[in-house]
Amino acid sequence: MQDYLVRDINLAPGGRLKIDWVRVHMPVLNAIREEFEREKPFTGVRVAMSIHLEAKTAYLAEVLKAGGAQVAISGSNPLSTQDDVAAALAAAGVHVYAWHGATDREYTEHLVKVLEIRPHVVIDDGGDLVHLLHTRCQELASEVAGGCEETTTGVSRLKAMEREGKLLFPMIAVNDARCKFLFDNRYGTGESVWAGIMRTTNLLVAGKTVVVLGYGWCGRGVAMRAAGLGAKVVVCEVDPVRALEAYMDGYQVMKSQEAATIGDIFITVTGCRNVLRGEHFRRMKDGAILANAGHFDVEINKPELAVAAVSRRVVRQNIEEFTLPDGRRIYLLGEGRLVNLAAGDGHPAEIMDMSFALQALSARYIWQNKDRLAPRLYLVPAELDRQVAELKLSSLGVEIDRLTPDQEAYIQSWQGE
Repeated sequence: MQDYLVRDINLAPGGRLKIDWVRVHMPVLNAIREEFEREKPFTGVRVAMSIHLEAKTAYLAEVLKAGGAQVAISGSNPLSTQDDVAAALAAAGVHVYAWHGATDREYTEHLVKVLEIRPHVVIDDGGDLVHLLHTRCQELASEVAGGCEETTTGVSRLKAMEREGKLLFPMIAVNDARCKFLFDNRYGTGESVWAGIMRTTNLLVAGKTVVVLGYGWCGRGVAMRAAGLGAKVVVCEVDPVRALEAYMDGYQVMKSQEAATIGDIFITVTGCRNVLRGEHFRRMKDGAILANAGHFDVEINKPELAVAAVSRRVVRQNIEEFTLPDGRRIYLLGEGRLVNLAAGDGHPAEIMDMSFALQALSARYIWQNKDRLAPRLYLVPAELDRQVAELKLSSLGVEIDRLTPDQEAYIQSWQGE
């Protein structure tokens, strides 16, 4: 098997600097690496990964390799792969198949190359590797002990497969761990989305009307950071409980067609498709900016936007201008892909430290329990979630209280005395 397939292996020194930078700021993963290096829990284990291929992901791959694993990796989005990081990882002995700007065909071919490792464990982001293992590459599924899923979108796909009885091996929903969604989805997405938008547009946020479509944990983070930057925030939802929560959090809540007429910046964070479409584009004001923070580039209906426009052009890196018949201009960021990665560096290292620590520990759990887990979707074991939180607090120099024996007995007693 070819060792790697990257844009330019000579870019490795620059990528190594990026990996070394994030490593310094990922103390939880560093602690787990030390444990893995001592115990070698992945000796003889082949791990296939498909996650946004930037520095933090690269370091996770190196941690697994330090634990004895043979690792093959591709990106999970053609625009989030950083070619210098991919080259550095390949130079470090990881099988890398990815480059920035891959076509749909190249992207799929890279995923297939990753699976040629014949994995025992898969680490997925969005579900594309698992999908291939249930379709085109199903003959390899019998060797898979299980895997871990990083995102809301991927977990939704796994739940659908489980409902239909189609899931062939156990998967752990890393996205649903408290140390993932409370921090990665909320604080990570909130900060990285705005970093990507501001870097790309170089425009002011304060005073603008920001429309956040979807008020899950990611949407909460995007709205919170928008408000912190001085924006007026509107939330659009289909879930009445989340809509009520957004209202009580102090945001305006309205239907998306109404919001379309007043928004300056629109951010989709739903995990669904066609959230912004022709009927919205026709109502938007001149200069409206569209960005997506959901996994796949289907939340903004790009074909309908193209049909509505009489002309289109790239006006700045990662910004495409669509001019409508009446002269109004709508700007699409990062081709409608994840704006925080297509137009930025993704979540801060300190946030991904926790998420990727969960991935590493969950992967080990899958392998250690491979003979006891049925082919279904599992939550991250509570003790792993707690371990990551404790390691993170320790790295921050924070100490917390412990229950006394008397308190332990009290809360475990049904008599209350």
